[in-house]
Amino acid sequence: MPLKPLASLAGELDAVAFRQALLGWFAANARDLPWRRTLDPYHVWLSEIMLQQTQMDRAVGYFERFLARFPTIMSLDLAGEDEVLKLWEGLGYYSRARNLRKAARVVMERHGGTFPRAHEDIRSLPGVGPYTAGAIASVAYNEPLPAVDANVLRVFSRLLDMPEPVSEPASRRRIEAAASELLDPLNARGFNQALMELGALVCTPRKPHCPACPLASFCMAHRRGTAESRPVLKPGPEIIRINMACGVLASRGRFYIQKRRPDDVWPGLWEFPGGVLEEGETPEQALVREFREETELRVAPAGKIAVVRSSYTRYRITMHGFFCRMDADLDPERAFRLNEATEARFVAPSELSRFAFPSGHARLVAKVLTDLRLDSLLSAL
Repeated sequence: MPLKPLASLAGELDAVAFRQALLGWFAANARDLPWRRTLDPYHVWLSEIMLQQTQMDRAVGYFERFLARFPTIMSLDLAGEDEVLKLWEGLGYYSRARNLRKAARVVMERHGGTFPRAHEDIRSLPGVGPYTAGAIASVAYNEPLPAVDANVLRVFSRLLDMPEPVSEPASRRRIEAAASELLDPLNARGFNQALMELGALVCTPRKPHCPACPLASFCMAHRRGTAESRPVLKPGPEIIRINMACGVLASRGRFYIQKRRPDDVWPGLWEFPGGVLEEGETPEQALVREFREETELRVAPAGKIAVVRSSYTRYRITMHGFFCRMDADLDPERAFRLNEATEARFVAPSELSRFAFPSGHARLVAKVLTDLRLDSLLSAL
């Protein structure tokens, strides 16, 4: 017999007691996070966008640095893409940063610079999905709307002892219905934050701390001893491993960097030319070929810098980085062509920190700047 939604189990669940237990726990255990110190919707919006793909502890520093540079929506709207992406460097999923800029423009043009209050207006902003819209509306304005993120999905999968994968649309609808029924209509702000906090601190993905949970008496999985096997997850996508090579070309004491196209992976970020090794190629051969294809410059390796590893969604990337030199008596600053980029520059080592790079290239930049051969190579190349 299929289980009924948790909030409809008459006689088994007291919604008022549920809310009191959850909110009482939150009042005593809520972390002191910078976006909780104000109800400014700009702060709430920024924090929700950052937290979409980022752990809480890591997001705090980025949030504070971002607000220090862009304290208002107007200042964000006036910012250049390169500066916004640089502040976002290391968070990944850079479409979030680009959508922040687009949404800031919408707020300025359609809402007079004031972050909208209506749920439909919030939902229409670039980069704002159903969860994020509910979270912003409930936390910033105390609107009685549920906010079901990964933490809340996990909490309810255990409360309901759901044997179905939580990624299934029917499972999500069931959880959203239960969250809506249980939502405290007078304190949606606290209720939604408390559920997310409970998932982060107590109802954790592995080894949930059931003895410390304020909702243990309401939890079917706890009663049945199945908490550690919930939520049920579908197998993840197959991991794809990629080997790449790239080259750091110097001219007159400066390095060549180029900006990725808008329709490419990591659009708008800067990089050193390079690409994927073809079958049978060595990293050195791939470097020479990719440089020629992307810039029409003929280069030769001039010393390996490092092998750096990074991850992007289901991809695990191993990148071989080389210093390189021109393989002909040409001026690279005049001879290059942009076949795979929108812009290119030769920049001094001290200027590299101004540009946003994908994580693998950012690690390579750090290796370059600490390489003991740097001065001699710059003078020789």
